[in-house]
Amino acid sequence: MKKRGTLFLALLFSMILALSACGGADSSKNTGSEGKSDKDTFKVGLEAGYAPFNWSQKDDSNGAVKIAGTSEYAGGYDVEIAKKIADGLGKELVIVKTEWDGLVPALTSGKIDAIIAGMSPTEERKKTIDFSDNYYKSNLVMVVKKGGKYEGAKSIQDFKGAKVTAQLNTFHYSVIDQIEGVKKATAMDNFPAMRVALQSGIIDGYVSERPEAVSASTANENFAMVEFEDGFKTSEDDTAIAVGLKKGSGLKDKINEILSGISEEEQTSIMDKAIQNQPAAE
Repeated sequence: MKKRGTLFLALLFSMILALSACGGADSSKNTGSEGKSDKDTFKVGLEAGYAPFNWSQKDDSNGAVKIAGTSEYAGGYDVEIAKKIADGLGKELVIVKTEWDGLVPALTSGKIDAIIAGMSPTEERKKTIDFSDNYYKSNLVMVVKKGGKYEGAKSIQDFKGAKVTAQLNTFHYSVIDQIEGVKKATAMDNFPAMRVALQSGIIDGYVSERPEAVSASTANENFAMVEFEDGFKTSEDDTAIAVGLKKGSGLKDKINEILSGISEEEQTSIMDKAIQNQPAAE
């Protein structure tokens, strides 16, 4: 009994040492993507469902970046801008796919370092997070069925009686109220859902920014973009796109410096390529 007990104690002691060695190796390190330290990564949140700003695809073609924790890749205008910022910061870009409503909470909780997701720096959002300088600016348009009664609209008021929607928790949805007599449909979670609703006739149109509308009409021959002579009234912040950052983030000045090196001509070129490279509509 004594010999067996001694052997048991020896084995137990060996196991404790082994577990201590395994647990202690990384206990003092806060690691990010693939074992890299958080300080070496730039974690960016986006939907990966708002082409041509961002989308998901199955491979790394056209410079797409692996989405953390998945087998998918993210591409689009936002991803190209994120790559430039990450390079300028000297960090590895990590894409964190996040639903629209979860982006700000993910940022404030530290799950991500920045939101680069076609987000406008509205006054309401500025109460919660900071924003960089703008990295794109676009006008509001409407996406409708090609050949339908609204394709030839010149004014937003031509949509009187139409069923119109926009993405939930965006200023796009609030501007629908500027259309007299419109049938304001329930806001939808994302753009793929709105495209399906339009295709099926549930809605007559949805409010979008010009790049997404070009993307939608390029991907689906049944869709058309309507640009207005008499359009929506918006503020400059509403139609601009900027990087969302945590309040007091030390990244803001450096990111603004990097963005200042991207000319409007280069922005247009990157956007044109994003529209060209977007996946075909499913």
